[in-house]
Amino acid sequence: MCISLRSGEKIYVNGAVLRVDRKVTLELVNDVTFLLENQVMQVADATTPLRQLYFVVQLMLMNPQDVADAKAVYWEQHNALRQASGNADIIGGLAVIGELVEARRYYDALRKIRSLFEVEQMILAGKDAPQIQPAELAGELPAEIA
Repeated sequence: MCISLRSGEKIYVNGAVLRVDRKVTLELVNDVTFLLENQVMQVADATTPLRQLYFVVQLMLMNPQDVADAKAVYWEQHNALRQASGNADIIGGLAVIGELVEARRYYDALRKIRSLFEVEQMILAGKDAPQIQPAELAGELPAEIA
């Protein structure tokens, strides 16, 4: 995989932060986890429940050697958000995100969370969004993480 970076841009690779001083193309020749600078959320931007969930998953991706504490926080937030939300898109998305996190596919989990930001903004703005009944939530998560 080849990634082009502009002068001064950062990339986060396996927990390391790299900044380039000129335009470069990096070729990643083995299996690495990475985030581009524009995909990294700062703590000050984690202002909504889904953005906070994104931030926690981002920590798992950026520090793959030490995910135990972040994973515990993730499941607390995930379960609280799941219980508080009646939106079908959010509930379905959380189920997928949970599976991705358990499979250690953190980048894919981040992509899925980002795809739900617009739905969350609609809900926070008080706009109508599809709702589901609490009975429909039963059995969605394995017992050990519910």
